[in-house]
Amino acid sequence: MTNSLNFYRSNAQIIKYPIITDKATRLLETNQYSFIVDPYSDKITIKAAIEYLFNVKVVKINTCNLPRKKKRVGKYIGWKPQYKKAIVTLSEGDVINLFTDN
Repeated sequence: MTNSLNFYRSNAQIIKYPIITDKATRLLETNQYSFIVDPYSDKITIKAAIEYLFNVKVVKINTCNLPRKKKRVGKYIGWKPQYKKAIVTLSEGDVINLFTDN
């Protein structure tokens, strides 16, 4: 069940942007895609948002809340914002085009 906080949030606000790193591009071979998502969203709302936005069938979702990291600028020390990562496994034959062919 989704709580009232996630119920009114639109799909575009749940999925922030895709992660494009070395590990994320290796996961593309196994039909897994990585996204930065809203920290308050759960797996059910993430699945519904991915299926709605990209018109694909989601098989599995793994999420993790990554720890805060220190950021130093000169003599000032601060914190980078904390975020939540979702690794989405799609069914066989479904593809999300992250790279445009221009």
